[in-house]
Amino acid sequence: MKLLTIHDVNDVRLDEVERGAPGPKDVVVRMKACGICGSDLSYIKMGGIPMPGTKTALGHEASAEVIEVGSEVTGHKLGDRVVINGMFVGSGGMEGAFTPELLLKDAEAMEKLLPIPEGVPYDIAALCEPLAVAMHGVNRAEVKAGDKVVVFGCGPIGLGMVLWLVDRGVTDVVALDLAPERRERALALGARAALDPANCDVRAELVKLHGEVPSYGRIGVGTDAWIDAAGAPSILTDVIMMAKFHCRMVITAAYMKPIEFPAGRMLTSEMTITTAVGYPTEMPEVLAAMPRLKDKLASLISHRLPFDDVLDGLKVAASPQSAKVMIEFEA
Repeated sequence: MKLLTIHDVNDVRLDEVERGAPGPKDVVVRMKACGICGSDLSYIKMGGIPMPGTKTALGHEASAEVIEVGSEVTGHKLGDRVVINGMFVGSGGMEGAFTPELLLKDAEAMEKLLPIPEGVPYDIAALCEPLAVAMHGVNRAEVKAGDKVVVFGCGPIGLGMVLWLVDRGVTDVVALDLAPERRERALALGARAALDPANCDVRAELVKLHGEVPSYGRIGVGTDAWIDAAGAPSILTDVIMMAKFHCRMVITAAYMKPIEFPAGRMLTSEMTITTAVGYPTEMPEVLAAMPRLKDKLASLISHRLPFDDVLDGLKVAASPQSAKVMIEFEA
């Protein structure tokens, strides 16, 4: 069978591989759907993990059906519909979900598989991983109903953040993205406004929406929390320069190079800057919410391609017009 594998910088291929037989503690799943993540594209540009030339299997946003279980496995059975915990596949090593069948070793030791709720289709279930990343970012922002929030970036993670914020009663959400298609998706999910930062004065627009607040002799924008899911080098400085007293900022975007920012200006706002990565506890909560949100979640998927076209899917996912590109496997 085939497995999507990085060989070197910008060298990714569908390799022929053999899937091994499961041991007593292992589980084999048949893939049903797997989303392409922005980190997949980053890994390809890097040439593998941890360094160029390191063969790395891709795919970590996946749903599947259990087709084999080891003799000592008690928590999973044939036919179970499951989501794969992406912390264990597709981000280093040769276990990745862009393949028809995947062997998961010691499957119960670290909860590598989670059950899909009844009525949730496989393509929606495969959104669990990026939605858990988005939920963790929102959790780190410590927002509450009534807060004013800005989300930079309306890719799949940023759109997931808009969804969770609105779902929690945070209705005053402003989203920023360069792509009009992504801004439209943010509005459809409940954002109050969606701005193109390249074609407006962001501070002036936010003042209109969130007001202004005095802060140690200067005036800050009335935004309570800022979430960076875009990764543009200017964002941190821009936020610091307009931050109000005791606001919060969460960085979820991956910055590959150091950036400079005006730390001295932070003294007059006493703002908090923190980061968010992964999803230490969020996947079960995301799955539990899927039955009531599945119609909204479907809007996050912009493209669907068969597994044989996954290399084309990588090109589509690199386009700023795309949201989530979902790779689907034969029934």
